[in-house]
Parts: sequence; structure tokens; C-alpha cells
Amino acid sequence: MKHLAEYRDADTAQRLAAEIRRIVTRPWAIMEVCGGQTHSIIRNGVDQLLPPEVELIHGPGCPVCVTPLETIDKALAIAVQPGVIFCSFGDMLRVPGSRENLVSAKGRGADVRVVYSPLDAVKLAREHPDRQVVFLAIGFETTAPANAMAVKLAARQGLGNFSMLVSHVLVPPAIEAIMRSPGNRVQAFLAAGHVCSVMGTWQYPPLAGRLRVPIVVTGFEPLDLLEGIRLTVLQLEAGRHEVENAYARVVSERGNEPAQEVIAEVFEAVDRAWRGIGVIPASGWRLAKGYREFDAERRFAVGHVTAAESPLCRSGEVLRGTLKPNQCPAFGQECTPRTPLGATMVSSEGACAAYFHSGRFAPAGS
Repeated sequence: MKHLAEYRDADTAQRLAAEIRRIVTRPWAIMEVCGGQTHSIIRNGVDQLLPPEVELIHGPGCPVCVTPLETIDKALAIAVQPGVIFCSFGDMLRVPGSRENLVSAKGRGADVRVVYSPLDAVKLAREHPDRQVVFLAIGFETTAPANAMAVKLAARQGLGNFSMLVSHVLVPPAIEAIMRSPGNRVQAFLAAGHVCSVMGTWQYPPLAGRLRVPIVVTGFEPLDLLEGIRLTVLQLEAGRHEVENAYARVVSERGNEPAQEVIAEVFEAVDRAWRGIGVIPASGWRLAKGYREFDAERRFAVGHVTAAESPLCRSGEVLRGTLKPNQCPAFGQECTPRTPLGATMVSSEGACAAYFHSGRFAPAGS
């Protein structure tokens, strides 16, 4: 806590906010990519410290939130099959599918288990050779190395009863899709520090140059975020579009190269559907040819499953940054953490949940 306190100092936060007020001369819209950043911004009131010219737009950086509805339905179709032990991180269990979620499937008798690592699922496969053990592998680049290592371990141990339902998504293609989408208002990005701790910053300079957009890598504490915003506003005011690293204590240019190597061995790029957004080319990973036998979608023949979102849920607009959560008519009414319509109200990193738990019920500007 001592070291965390250094990045939560109120006086320093006020000085950074004052510096941002001093340098800004016109309106700017900045998107934080990461759901963890969104929660920190709302919980700590970072957005309320900023001058009115600086608007923070919440991006599609919550891995639970962007997992496609059809992936949840595929998970459910697998979980209810006899002889299956279905494993997932806890924050996926209440994400609504078309008709139910994994909690309700468990209540009907499915063997759904919360695990804290994909290696827990590998261990279960080893302990239950007569059962099929499936792990729901979601997330951005951050969670991919552990998932890749789990598949490698299962292959090394000859665990033919282990498989993964993979729904990994990647940050750089999402940034490009947002910048090229009709009606886009985003003028700069705060990049996710934990993703860059794995992948480094080397992927971003070509993106910043091609799209002519500033990208500043930042962390999750209030001072990290304010310093990232300050650097971003300086770039915008000067008409620059560069990549800056405001999280150098964790992030390097090359990133974690051994982690990148295992990812490249186990996964390959694929077009991926994002919940509420649609298909983004080459924005995800699936198991590479050498590890395809561990693909749960193929093993259980659920590739045909499709799904449609609730017509009341506008989480797609929230994920694209075109709507604040409290501007959705269902927010806090039909849609609450106990009765969620979309994943953004369920996940610990979801923007709608952040607004709900922080009491942000009044629409912006009201």
C-alpha cells in the first residue's frame, strides 16, 4: 500500500489537473481502452477533476464485455453436455447468454466450476480422465500467455480430455476499427498498461502514424491516468500523433518476449466478433494448427451457434464510446447488476457496472 499511495496523492492529482487546465485550449475527446482504467477513473473521480474541454470516452477494454453473445451460448451448449466439467473465471458466470447464464446452467445440474488459472483446469483434466474438461479462454493479450502455456502443458501430458473455448481479442485492431467507424469522435487513446506489459509498445507507432492519433500508454492509479491525460493533451494541442510511455515502471518497448513467443506458437490471428461491435478483421486469436485438437468449438461441434442481443440493451454503443452508460434508458431500470441485460453491467471492469456502483445515474450534462 505504501507504493500505491504514491500514485494516489491528492495534492499531486490537483496539480496535474491544474496543469491540464492550463494547457488545454479547445475540446478534446480521449478514449481509455482498458476497463480497469474506466473503473479507476469513475471510482476516483478522475474525470471530474478535468476541465470541461477534456472528455473521457470509455472504450471496449473490458474482456468480459466484448466476449460475443454467441460465445456465451456456445459455452452453455458445451457446459450442459453429460460428462463435461466446464471451467471459467468467476466474472463470466453471470454474463447473460440468449436465454440463461452459466450460473443458471449450474443450477440445472451442469458441472460448472470457477477456477483461478487455466492450469487449474489442466489439473482437473488430469484428475478426471473419464470427463471432458473445458476452459473458457477469454481476454486481451494479457491473459493469452497463461492460456497458451496451459494448452502446451496439456499436449505435453497427453491430456486428450482437455480443451479450450477460445475468444481472445486484440487491442491494436480495435483502435483501428474505432478510428475508422462512422461518427467516431475519439481523437486520442490511453493504451492499457497491462496489455503493453506483455506485448510492449512496438506495435503502436505504425498505428499512430497511419491513423494520425496520439497513443499514450498508462497505468491504472489516479496519478498514472492524470499524467497520461496530460501527455495526451500536450500532443493534441501541438498537433502531434506519437506513442508515449507514461507507465515505464512496468512497460518496455519490446515487452515480455518469451510470453510473445509462446503466444505465437499456440495461437494464430483470426477475424473476431466483438459483442456489441461486430467483426473486426484479424482482431483475435484461435488455436494454431498444431494445437487444433484442443479446440472445444470443434470438439463439441458448436461452431454453428448464433445469437441476437436484447433490443433493450445498448451496451454496443457504450463499448464503441458513442453512449455513456447512464444515457441508456434501461440503465438502473430494466438493467442492473442483479438483472443485467448486457455484459457491461456484469463485469468487474464493465463501464455500466462502474457507473452503477459509483452512483452515476444522472446523464452527463443533466
